[in-house]
Amino acid sequence: MFSTTCPKTSAPSFGRKLDRAWRETDADRALSDLRTFATQLQADHPGAAASLREGLEETLTVSRLNLSPSLLRTLKSTNPIESMISVARTVTGNVKRWRDGTMIVRWTAAGILEAEKQFRRINGFRDLQLLHIALEAYREPIGTAAVV
Repeated sequence: MFSTTCPKTSAPSFGRKLDRAWRETDADRALSDLRTFATQLQADHPGAAASLREGLEETLTVSRLNLSPSLLRTLKSTNPIESMISVARTVTGNVKRWRDGTMIVRWTAAGILEAEKQFRRINGFRDLQLLHIALEAYREPIGTAAVV
């Protein structure tokens, strides 16, 4: 969304600022840099500023897990999921007439299974135990969740 709300002439410099912030190893410093950038954008490009602020905390979630650099680089990227969606979209594109919801589910599953044939090990796979430990540390203990 951000790329569609900023002018094409400014995209390279904006991209460098975003890349610099997302390469930052300290998540709090990255958050501060991104907020500062959003403030700078506000006057001339309010749509881009709003897009950047949307989900800002979530974009840095993985950075807060203290993972190895190779695993962190893999998990920060949306490329694997975008690739899977692309293959699934190609497979489901063969359907000419959708009959019902179960047909949609079946064909989507077929597309994902086709994409699975292209899956490879993720970079940093040897450090997945670190991810497991980090996620366990953040998991809310059973019985302490607030009842709504």
